[in-house]
Amino acid sequence: MSPVEDLLLDLLPGRLPGIQVQSLIREAQTFPLVIARRSGNFGDWNGDERFLDAARVTVHTFCSDPNGDEDAALLAEAVRVVLRDSVNVVVPSRGHITKVKMASAPRRVTDWATATGPVQYADLPTGTWRYETLYDIEIKRWLR
Repeated sequence: MSPVEDLLLDLLPGRLPGIQVQSLIREAQTFPLVIARRSGNFGDWNGDERFLDAARVTVHTFCSDPNGDEDAALLAEAVRVVLRDSVNVVVPSRGHITKVKMASAPRRVTDWATATGPVQYADLPTGTWRYETLYDIEIKRWLR
C-alpha cells in the first residue's frame, strides 16, 4: 500500500467508532464499511526532503438497509468531516495530513442490483448502498 493509504487506515478507525475501515472487501464482509484506496491516476512527490506525498484517494462508504442509502450518505459526510479535522493530527509511524481537498462530492454509485452497465462491486448484496468520494490528500510522511 501507499504511505497515504497506510496513514488513512490508521487514522480513520479511531475517529469512526464502530465502522470498519479497510482497503479491500473481505469474502464474508459485513457493513457499515469504509474503503480508502489510492487512485492510480494522480500522485505527486516533489523531491522535498521532508517527503511530502500527494495522492488522489477514493473513499467508498457502504451501508445496508433498512436505511442503507441514507446511512451511506451520512457516513460519507462523516469521513469528510474527519479528514477536514485531521489536518496536522500526527499518526505515529505514519505521519500527518498537511492538506485535504474534496475533488468529487459524495455520490451514490450503482451496483449490480440497480445497474444497467458494468459495475465495480458486482457482488454486493441487495440492499447494500455505496457512496464514492474523491479527495486530493497531501501528507508528510513519518521520518525514522
